[in-house]
Amino acid sequence: MADKIATREGYGKALVELGEKYDFVVLDADLAAATKTGMFRKKFPERHFNCGIAEGNMMSVAAGLAAAGKIPFASTFAMFAAGRAFEQIRNSIGYPGLNVKIGATHAGTTVGEDGATHQCNEDIALMRTIPGMTIINPADAVEARAAVEAALLHKGPVYMRFGRYAVPVINGEGYKFELGKGITLKEGNDVTLVATGLMVSMALEAAETLKAEGICARVINIHTIKPLDTELILKAARETGALVVAEEHSVIGGLGSAVAETVSAAYPVPVLRVGVEDTYGRSGTVPALLEAYGLTPANIVAKAKAALAMKK
Repeated sequence: MADKIATREGYGKALVELGEKYDFVVLDADLAAATKTGMFRKKFPERHFNCGIAEGNMMSVAAGLAAAGKIPFASTFAMFAAGRAFEQIRNSIGYPGLNVKIGATHAGTTVGEDGATHQCNEDIALMRTIPGMTIINPADAVEARAAVEAALLHKGPVYMRFGRYAVPVINGEGYKFELGKGITLKEGNDVTLVATGLMVSMALEAAETLKAEGICARVINIHTIKPLDTELILKAARETGALVVAEEHSVIGGLGSAVAETVSAAYPVPVLRVGVEDTYGRSGTVPALLEAYGLTPANIVAKAKAALAMKK
């Protein structure tokens, strides 16, 4: 896991590569450099449209294009996509089930110094409430590139979550992405660490720490949060008896909530969560913020031990 690349880089590169094979268009809200759709604009200028700082309007334009048979990728920061344009996504894209792909970058706390207004820790929760919305949160740039093609080939609205912060590359170039299917990265029978996004590499690190202490942790990467791979989650619940869910998102309404809902309904076992508690972000360097909000391998280890203690 030596190389570190931001998942937004994987998004931008995927758009360029796929642009050679598929007919789609890209919309941006005056953030092409930041979202990395500028790579696509440079290669295919006639298929890239800057909608200006008007995110709600951009989503409505995307809906119109999809209704006319086009496949639009609408890109902006997660705070503006899920937050500012929620109504348009819900009513103009989700309700009619249009084939729009939303590329939401700069998600979570790792926007760093941009502070609370731009750190979006609520987007997964918001998108989960929209019927028929598929939600993808890749763990690294390799998975991000594969996820974009999977989203393109999927019929219906998709919300893709990407980060600005460079994260370890954990997947090889031959990686195969399967929409709606989680991946078991490490086997274990004592406790399961369920992670998504940048927390996947931290879960792997936490598992190594636990192993040194004689605790065998299973690690699962959930890249598709909706639809959730409930079969894999319940299998882990039955076989390990305790779960810890780690995500760079609020503990309210995100992957942790989805896993807890699934487990409590079918096979109740302890489910503890590592995420941002009921609070806003604040300005600071990314490492300092991750530490401040407990988004660390050490906190995953602590939660795993607490979950083990709760097992019957």
